[in-house]
Amino acid sequence: MNNLLLTALNKKYSLGAFNFNNMEVLQAIIEAANEQNFPVIAQISKGAIEYAGAEFMKGLISAGKKMAQVPICFHLDHGDSLELVKTAISIGCDSVMIDASALDFESNIKLTKQVVDYAHKRDIWVEAELGKLAGIEDHVKVDKKDSKFTDPKQAQEFVKRTGVDSLAVAIGTSHGAYKFEGEAKLRFDILKKIQKLIPKTPLVLHGASSVSKTAVDKFNSLGGQLGNAKGIPEEMLKKASKTNVCKINVDTDLRLAFTSSIYEYIKNNPKNIDPRKYLQYAKKSVKDVVISKIKLFGNTK
Repeated sequence: MNNLLLTALNKKYSLGAFNFNNMEVLQAIIEAANEQNFPVIAQISKGAIEYAGAEFMKGLISAGKKMAQVPICFHLDHGDSLELVKTAISIGCDSVMIDASALDFESNIKLTKQVVDYAHKRDIWVEAELGKLAGIEDHVKVDKKDSKFTDPKQAQEFVKRTGVDSLAVAIGTSHGAYKFEGEAKLRFDILKKIQKLIPKTPLVLHGASSVSKTAVDKFNSLGGQLGNAKGIPEEMLKKASKTNVCKINVDTDLRLAFTSSIYEYIKNNPKNIDPRKYLQYAKKSVKDVVISKIKLFGNTK
């Protein structure tokens, strides 16, 4: 993770960080990376570990590393405790995120420092978060009224006191499919101030799925009920990828593609009872999304 993000910082592009819970989505992520000959980050969450079980997830990570023909980092997304961080490292994660952003500033520093001290002894990269992103993702739930932007001066103090390697910042993105009620807007002015104060720290955008109208319309036409879900416009993500944002997280877009494809396959093949067929079909859709994000974030599109 160290070399991957620092290289991205120096060359001004972002790595796509893609969440997975099962074999098919992980295969899609790695196949896309191999085809594009571009590094990626494959992420698991607390929910993913609970869903698959630690031993099964360990097997997936081990197989994924063997399958990858390009640099790949397995990362714990939104770890909420030192115990969970220890579990993630034990099953093969190369980097971890400790998310103590729900705590007050001093408590966030304290827990983050504990994780940094533990992880760095094992050559594990640590990401933390400052500020609060609205929305819902697995165990992360923040009401819009409780969200807040990252304070640049606090970010500088936080990095200095914790020794954290990368920092997730809140500049207007949010978790889940419903990111904006009105016009989409990211606070690039805040981002500019943050990177000026901590220029050597790779920054991270969470909640950065695009949730395109095309994808939402397709999902709704197949019987889904996402209404007018709205994500981050691709042009904003492209702009962010040319700053000190070196890692952009994508989860909802993958879930949307995977689920829509299963709906579609079953609708068009009502006699099929072989799950491998609709899972393969769904995997292809996820792979296409990952390829498009690699091109967008890596500034190759």
